[in-house]
Amino acid sequence: MDVGLVLQTDPPASTVVDLMARAEGLGFGHGWTFDSHMLWQEPFVIYSRILERTTRLVVGPMVTNPGTRDWTVLASLFATLDDMFGPRTVCGIGRGDSAMRVQGRPPTTLARLEASIAVIRGLTAGRAVDLGGTEVRIPWVREGAPAVPIWVAGYGPKALALAGRCADGFVLQLADPYLVEWTIKTVRAAAADAGRDPDAITMCVAAPAYVTDDLVHARDQTRWFGGMVGNHVADLVTRYGEASAAVPPELTGYIKGRGGYDYSHHGRAGNRSTDFVPDEVVDRFCLLGPPAAQRERLAELASLGVDQFAVYAMHDDREATIEAYGAEVIGRV
Repeated sequence: MDVGLVLQTDPPASTVVDLMARAEGLGFGHGWTFDSHMLWQEPFVIYSRILERTTRLVVGPMVTNPGTRDWTVLASLFATLDDMFGPRTVCGIGRGDSAMRVQGRPPTTLARLEASIAVIRGLTAGRAVDLGGTEVRIPWVREGAPAVPIWVAGYGPKALALAGRCADGFVLQLADPYLVEWTIKTVRAAAADAGRDPDAITMCVAAPAYVTDDLVHARDQTRWFGGMVGNHVADLVTRYGEASAAVPPELTGYIKGRGGYDYSHHGRAGNRSTDFVPDEVVDRFCLLGPPAAQRERLAELASLGVDQFAVYAMHDDREATIEAYGAEVIGRV
């Protein structure tokens, strides 16, 4: 199993670059960041510095979206980075949550997401694409160049079907084994229905990990994650209802106590609008505990078909967790 590291691009950017460089030395294979430019610093500027400081780390957003980002600009960004540093980028993409909602805009539609994937993939491979009736291509990208890998993030049945139809990878932002198994099976079934090889899709699970014996403290530091996931779950409940057979109750049941959500504290420990998340959900969604417990959960995820676990290092002891993963987890899973 590959292990990635996910960071927020809080200033100073040099700290993000230093942590990513350290992560490569510890055996992490991917370096991811959030992409919400109104809440954090611009990630694509920082990717160039990370790639300059590393030799094998693959970098990308977890995740970008086709609402705040122009599709052709995204394609040019990835193509430029790959031209400068070799094919070491990946385009994690979804409908958009904080990047869109913090501006008072809803997430984009799945139809727009699917259309953007075709455009980004085509342009980064040097092909001409149709953009609203106009044929465009990036002239300096040679035809037949490797297209940037595109990994789709999602939770609901339609998003999972989209990933199966057209994604190179699938990103699930929670580590509950039951839900991991359900989503992976759903994505693979959609891939088979589309005539694709289901095993060719990289399966990535992303969630907070906190290496510690103090589970009470670890839960308090990672409870924000259940609130973040709850934003997406609330959309599913609105679309499918609370008791829909299309979505497991293990995903939708816990948001009944959810009230408003404060995006000024998005993705941060201590976000009071995530107090509704119970300990049970935190334990299921996150990886908390000593190295042995981390390895045990990762082995279970690997048995379900997970190819990469991406560590959300967003709590008060991120450096120690990164170091512990390098010393006692990576290489043993």
